[in-house]
Amino acid sequence: MKRSDVIIIGAGAAGLMCAVESAKRGRSTIVLDHASAPAEKIRISGGGRCNFTNIGCSPANFLSQNPHFCKSALKRYGVQDFIDLVNAHKIKWHEKTLGQLFCDDSAKQIIKMLLDECDAAGATITLDTTIEQVEKIDGGYRLLTNRGSFECESLVIATGGPSIPKMGATGFGYEVAKQFGLNIIPPRAGLVPLTFDVDILAQTKDLSGIGIDPAIVQCGKTKFNEAVLFTHKGISGPAILQISSYWRGGDDIIINLALQHDMLAILKDARVNQPRKILHNILSDYLPQRLAERIAEVSGFDQPMADLSDKKLQAVADRINRWTVKPNGSEGYRTAEVALGGVDTDEISSKTFEAKKSPGLYFIGEVVDVTGWLGGYNFQWAWSSGWCCGQEV
Repeated sequence: MKRSDVIIIGAGAAGLMCAVESAKRGRSTIVLDHASAPAEKIRISGGGRCNFTNIGCSPANFLSQNPHFCKSALKRYGVQDFIDLVNAHKIKWHEKTLGQLFCDDSAKQIIKMLLDECDAAGATITLDTTIEQVEKIDGGYRLLTNRGSFECESLVIATGGPSIPKMGATGFGYEVAKQFGLNIIPPRAGLVPLTFDVDILAQTKDLSGIGIDPAIVQCGKTKFNEAVLFTHKGISGPAILQISSYWRGGDDIIINLALQHDMLAILKDARVNQPRKILHNILSDYLPQRLAERIAEVSGFDQPMADLSDKKLQAVADRINRWTVKPNGSEGYRTAEVALGGVDTDEISSKTFEAKKSPGLYFIGEVVDVTGWLGGYNFQWAWSSGWCCGQEV
């Protein structure tokens, strides 16, 4: 049997950050993970360059049943703190749109940085380790694994959620929380492409690959101004991934496909000045050709402009500036970047991340009911929650 002060389950962003901080405090620290390589989600993130944080990160960029929960951690370990760490390791980075920070070279640099920090602090990482049982014992916790038994005083769950199961993601953290009596906010896929039913797909499927940048996508009172992309299953792109975290089944979304143009005014002007021109030819000046042709076809008004009434022009303009569509679902965890929901924040301390019902048990990162927007926010939550927890375990 192996005993240590701290055991962290999950060698991802939050788990490794927590391990660094725990070990720095002189706490013997072991990280266990069932994967054969650490931090696989970091490796594939940002197109292989890791969108490691966002300079505009604030509590307003996170979804949770308790929107105040994330404030303490984000304040104690913020964006500049992580940038300082990246700079200390001489990792070159750049800012892209909307405050997103990426490595110039490779996401593997962030992984190496974390592993080097763990090594320097004395934290041990043990991979290919399957947790078979977790139990409370006097003075801590015991884990039964395929590598034997481990005991610790403090147990940290940093296993993330079930998004991208091909990377080994599971709902293990939720099961541990339930075992110790903690409430779970029902998880669902977030930052995920949305799908259409067969009737809508009949109109959009052959538009797959066409992108609109920028567009405005709205659900309820929430709006995002980024790109959208038609797919063979429905619709994707950054604006759609963002709105998916707010969308619920049965909701409409409204998309402005030409946000820089008042299409009704343009169409009325064309009716006067280009009366013989066919509708789709007018639209193609403002939209990709195939999309323009499809909108004109679906409207049923692909005629000379002179033949179109105000009512018909309004209908066409609405299909462009206020396209209202009801997705029938999402692509689910298979392609979701995160899982919304998770361990109820009412069950854990916002300062220490310790479970109120089970002293010595901690939950950090994605497994907690705190989910960021697309664009580096979820990594910042991992760094912040991991760092704060590491000061306490």
